[in-house]
Amino acid sequence: MIKTAIIGASGYTGAELARLLAQHPQFSLCDLFVSAQSQDAGKKLSELYGRLQGEVELVLQPLAEDALGTLADNYDAVFLATPHQASHDWMPQLTAGRAVIFDLSGAFRLKDKQVFEQYYGFGHQHSALLDNAVYGLADWHQQAISTASLIAVPGCYPTASLTALKPLQQAGLLDSQHWPVINAVSGVSGAGRKATLNSSFCEVSLQPYGVLGHRHQPEISAELGAPVIFTPHLGNFKRGILATITVKVAPGTDTEQVDKAYQQAYGNNPLVRLRQSWPKIDEVAGSCYCDLFWKLDPDSGYLVVASAIDNLLKGAAAQALQCANLRFNFQPQTALVQE
Repeated sequence: MIKTAIIGASGYTGAELARLLAQHPQFSLCDLFVSAQSQDAGKKLSELYGRLQGEVELVLQPLAEDALGTLADNYDAVFLATPHQASHDWMPQLTAGRAVIFDLSGAFRLKDKQVFEQYYGFGHQHSALLDNAVYGLADWHQQAISTASLIAVPGCYPTASLTALKPLQQAGLLDSQHWPVINAVSGVSGAGRKATLNSSFCEVSLQPYGVLGHRHQPEISAELGAPVIFTPHLGNFKRGILATITVKVAPGTDTEQVDKAYQQAYGNNPLVRLRQSWPKIDEVAGSCYCDLFWKLDPDSGYLVVASAIDNLLKGAAAQALQCANLRFNFQPQTALVQE
């Protein structure tokens, strides 16, 4: 059994990850940690999330930062569902141990340190670790993930967006003169468990935020290898992301070529569903799938692609476990879909 631990287990993503690991046939969820100052320290995770009663009864242990190196030697895999700064600061000690590290924060996603500082608000101090980190877009970087010691799990918006755009990029179907335009809506769970007025369910309607300055924009652009316009929206629902993406395809592109690109990319992928109609959030919420559908206007050359995921699962915890499956040589869908 693969011995695992989660740091930052009390949040929504951490709880989902604990649930998935607990039901995995080859992983053993040994310990859950929260910050030493957390009001949840000493409680069982099932006290915070009643649906986990009988599934995850581990106690949330306060994390002693001076014991990080020793901690990383006690497990085969450590998952970080922690703030960006914490992941950044703790990574040298964690990577000194034997554990493979799966970081769900944004601390090691962007290779350009100047861009990182611009969007995250602090300077990156660990160049070697940043260079060695593998971007964990699990449906595209299987080989690199399978040998990595530090995996930077993508953000939820980039996962939805890149799953839709990568097949077009790989097939050479994007018109390089026109930037893809991504409009994506997320449920309020994307803002995390800590209550704030702006993400309070009673305050949320439907509005854009982070316009022309959201930190996921450079993440999407870096992985796609092309600039994009990304506009996130906060919607009045709990979980899920729907991204509607408009692109201009290369001259001469027809529907058959677009269909072929998606079939080649995902035709045998058990976690990406190619739909026959426009996807909706209710059909992916609570699941580990990404649903895709597209339509091309051959006269104008514009293509619209819709991508739907659960932000806490395919956009975070499930993708982290998909990466772990790849890293430890299990089928990528293990414990993520019913078989």
